Amino acid sequence: MAVAMASCGCTLGAYTKLTAFEKQSISKTSFFGCSSGLDPVKHLCTSTKSRLSYSLSTMIPKASATAIEDGSYQDTDVVPTPKVIIDQDSDPNATVVEITFGDRLGALLDTMSALKNLGLNVVKANVHLDSSGKHNTFSITKASTGRKVDDPELLEAIRLTIISNLLEFHPESSAQLAMGEAFGVEAPKNKLDVDIATRIQIYDDGPDRSLLSVETADRPGLLVDLVKIVTDINVAVESGEFDTEGLLAKAKFHVNYKGKALIKPLQQVVANSLRYFLRRPSTEESSF
Repeated sequence: MAVAMASCGCTLGAYTKLTAFEKQSISKTSFFGCSSGLDPVKHLCTSTKSRLSYSLSTMIPKASATAIEDGSYQDTDVVPTPKVIIDQDSDPNATVVEITFGDRLGALLDTMSALKNLGLNVVKANVHLDSSGKHNTFSITKASTGRKVDDPELLEAIRLTIISNLLEFHPESSAQLAMGEAFGVEAPKNKLDVDIATRIQIYDDGPDRSLLSVETADRPGLLVDLVKIVTDINVAVESGEFDTEGLLAKAKFHVNYKGKALIKPLQQVVANSLRYFLRRPSTEESSF
């Protein structure tokens, strides 16, 4: 789980410009924890019309073709798929972030500086190599509490900050990332059809929780949107992992309803709600 970051001034704007939901906010008392007190089956997917709004133009700089971090690359090189993983499961005391971009990443000092400007501490940093490249891993906590990050909006700010730095220091990643179209030097050549790319599965993960797996086309604000859609139908998100792999986003969340695994009808409600909003993210109530 790893990433490459941009300058401090740009990154500080990432969190401050990350605005709250237009109509509702997510409970921040636990890692995605929430309780709305509504019947989830009756609530269905009617309460998730609110969307996040972001001022990304101030957060993600237009990548420069000469801004290369700790090395260079040739135009003829095969560009690897950038991966950013945010893991809330593997360490009970810290949020683990892993960044991979082949063997092109350097020491990522700008990344660590950018994380600190989000009010975070990097308590551990590791690098390991395998056949897929160099994996830079950071264990981070909130500076104010010394605990892992439990705010979905801050987790999304971390993700977008890392991607913005990839675009800044490794502009060759632009064509491999969804945000490269608006903020990079080159738009992705092969864009994903969100209807085809979206896959949702829910499994029982013991008597007390279920595992929600979502794969879809990446876009800014996606992590927060996923959590909001689920918590709006009174399903609690305990922990999980959110991966950005090129143009794809993959999420695995441990969820429960009143401390129990989701029954089949509720699983269907959650899946239908997610499909509706992920496949038609721009659908407005006024369209009907």
